[in-house]
Amino acid sequence: MSLPTRPTPVRPPRRGRGFTLIELMVVLVIIGVLGALIVPNLIDRADDARVTAARTDVNNLVQALKLYKLDNQRYPSAEQGLDALVRKPTAGAIPPNWKPYLDKLPADPWGRPYQYLNPGVRGEIDVFSFGADGQPGGEGKDADLGSWQ
Repeated sequence: MSLPTRPTPVRPPRRGRGFTLIELMVVLVIIGVLGALIVPNLIDRADDARVTAARTDVNNLVQALKLYKLDNQRYPSAEQGLDALVRKPTAGAIPPNWKPYLDKLPADPWGRPYQYLNPGVRGEIDVFSFGADGQPGGEGKDADLGSWQ
């Protein structure tokens, strides 16, 4: 005796399994909100990193200038500038015990050279960057960053 066979069920045609327009819009709105909250924090971190790098560079330059003074009994003149830390000065009083104090002069994090004043306005010498705006003075993120801080 044979078993009765069941008829095979007829399945409706499969529809594509994708996302609806509403689901896509909800995901895009969530991504937009997260981006609006996170991106400003990342931008502030980049500015903070530049300020920290400038302060570190200024401190390194001041330390090199102190070594220069220790060897030569004076700081480089304003005319000789920070370049006297890398190359033996040819202008002004040539230091007798000069040696290279840095491999190269760093540029500030905004791509401009550091400034040097001897005599300084805020100390015996001033080493500083004009900050993000590249102009003297300023406040907040545009403030000058120098050896007096």
